[in-house]
Amino acid sequence: MASLRGMQQPELSKKLFKMIKSENHTIGAYESASRERISIASQLSDWGEATGDDAISDISDKLGVLLSELGEQEDVFAQNLEDYRSILKQIRNTESSVQPSRDHKAKISDEIQKLKYKEPQSTKLVTLEQELVRAEAQNLVAEAQLTNITRQKLKEAYDIHFAAVIERAEKQILLARHGRRILNLLDDTPVVPGDTRPAFEHAHQARQVLHDAEEDLREWTPSLEPVPSSATDLGTNLMPTSPQSVEQQVETGSPVQQRITGSEKGVSNAGQLASTDSRDVSGSSTAVQPEPSTSYQQQ
Repeated sequence: MASLRGMQQPELSKKLFKMIKSENHTIGAYESASRERISIASQLSDWGEATGDDAISDISDKLGVLLSELGEQEDVFAQNLEDYRSILKQIRNTESSVQPSRDHKAKISDEIQKLKYKEPQSTKLVTLEQELVRAEAQNLVAEAQLTNITRQKLKEAYDIHFAAVIERAEKQILLARHGRRILNLLDDTPVVPGDTRPAFEHAHQARQVLHDAEEDLREWTPSLEPVPSSATDLGTNLMPTSPQSVEQQVETGSPVQQRITGSEKGVSNAGQLASTDSRDVSGSSTAVQPEPSTSYQQQ
């Protein structure tokens, strides 16, 4: 059915339709990676407990918590990609609505050329030429709407996309650094047969690392270079109303910055990191009007 829809897409929107469909597969891969990472984190914790080594058991449990949170961040990233993808759909829908206008203008133009060749004195030529003038006027509006929405939404979509990439990367780095702190609590000094390892004395420090990681995630805020937009004066008919300077846009910030200002970007909904004694680490408007964009926001 999906391939049939692709075949039925207007020529103008086929390429973007294909790209949006491919992006959906990519989002699914990130969601799958999230589930697998959380599952592996749980398996690591279970294995550590089964070793009978108190140090390995505690360290693997804490590492499992951090790895599980890394998995949750993959899911957050996938949700943000879906937001970006939904904005690209607005360009695709506008392209689809403009194609009939182009086709209608081309059809009338072809009819005029054929009639001039076969019946150059035909009175129908006047009627067709009048229709062509109207078709060209309608197409002119549609093309202006298309270029307006394409530039605005392309900028907005990839603003969200790259902001999500930065968030994911910075939080992964944050969690990985705390994971390395936990590794430093494990004594790997070799022992000879018959020797007994000393009791693990760093359980409190390990819990503190998780607490620090939780605090760092909660306090994380984006530091993004502004991506100003001059499209705030775009009316509901996709045509400009009153202009706004780029300087004003820099002051107010990009759409992504406006959406994330004041929002809490802490730990994921999977739960807190700190307490882990249990082993659970789980004009004439011709083109289609765009849908409201989805907020760039952790779900």
